Amino acid sequence: MKYCKKCVMPNTRPGISFNEEGVCSACQSFERRKEIDWDNRYKELEKLCDKYRGMNGSSYDCAIAVSGGKDSHYQVFLMKEVMKMNPILFSVEDNFEMTEAGKHNLKNISEEFGCPIISLKPDRKAQKQLMKYTFEKYGKPTWFIDRLIYTFPMNMALKFNTPLLVYGENVSYEYGGLGYEETYSARNQLNNGVASDIDINELLEIDGITEQVLEMTKAPSSEKLEKLDPMYVSYFIPWNSYSNYQFAKKRGFKDLTHEWDRTHHVENFDQIDSRAYLVHSWLKYPKFGHASATDYAARFVRYGLLTREEAKELVKKHDHALDPRSVSDFIEFAGYTEAEFWAVIDKLYNRELFEKDNFGRWVLKKPVWIEE
Repeated sequence: MKYCKKCVMPNTRPGISFNEEGVCSACQSFERRKEIDWDNRYKELEKLCDKYRGMNGSSYDCAIAVSGGKDSHYQVFLMKEVMKMNPILFSVEDNFEMTEAGKHNLKNISEEFGCPIISLKPDRKAQKQLMKYTFEKYGKPTWFIDRLIYTFPMNMALKFNTPLLVYGENVSYEYGGLGYEETYSARNQLNNGVASDIDINELLEIDGITEQVLEMTKAPSSEKLEKLDPMYVSYFIPWNSYSNYQFAKKRGFKDLTHEWDRTHHVENFDQIDSRAYLVHSWLKYPKFGHASATDYAARFVRYGLLTREEAKELVKKHDHALDPRSVSDFIEFAGYTEAEFWAVIDKLYNRELFEKDNFGRWVLKKPVWIEE
């Protein structure tokens, strides 16, 4: 493993690239912000909104994909209060036990900004079946949910005739990944690897999984997709997760401060809706040698909130330490024993990146805190 010379992101992150100076594409994107005329980008956003504002009379003229999180709060504020649009919000609930903060925040975003939310609660039986299959074979337990998070807003935007479908940041461009491209259009985000690399025909071989069960995971046809104009806010506004958090708190957003101190995170405000879902995001660690602690430590370095040395120490302390409450909720929902769960995890460790120490623990061969 090699690590970015500016942050702590490793070259094992899928789709990330490094330049000749050893700087990752995410840090390059952040540095490139200095060259952008943000006033002109803002005018582009105004022009885009002008195109759709009032297109359906008194009905909705744009759609926003939301989770209720800090970024969702900012997106709804921007479109409703700043751009004077009339948005309808679409959300996918993941069926796991929600945190108190998660319950509050989804309600708050509607009450604070005065917007309706249409939420999808997926087929719970199918979710459990698919969850166990994709977890055990691919280390992707939430593939079904993640796929719906992408497809549900698109399909609903078509039904409501709201072509302007709003997303937050372009993850591939902002943080480095597959489909790295600076663009306002979110039309190709289905190809970013999160919910695109499992063949649906394979899933149909699972007993009880049918075309009907998977119907809502299907993206709009190419012809229908052309009717949408999905956009990333991060193209028009210099995106900053921490700034969004500070803003959202002032509009009623609650973090996990009084509820839960997660062992494998370095912050308490991102992906806080449920505990069990975080097993999914942590599974980057055994597969690629980094997880949520690295993601945010790297981000905080770019934002000027941490030095690289401080970030290294946080990664060392937190990245490997999957939270026990996340595990407990996950195995209760899926029906695993602790032993069965950890047996699956053990098989997912990348032997090229990890080795076992004298205590039988998987440890990185080349961690960022012991760079050559």
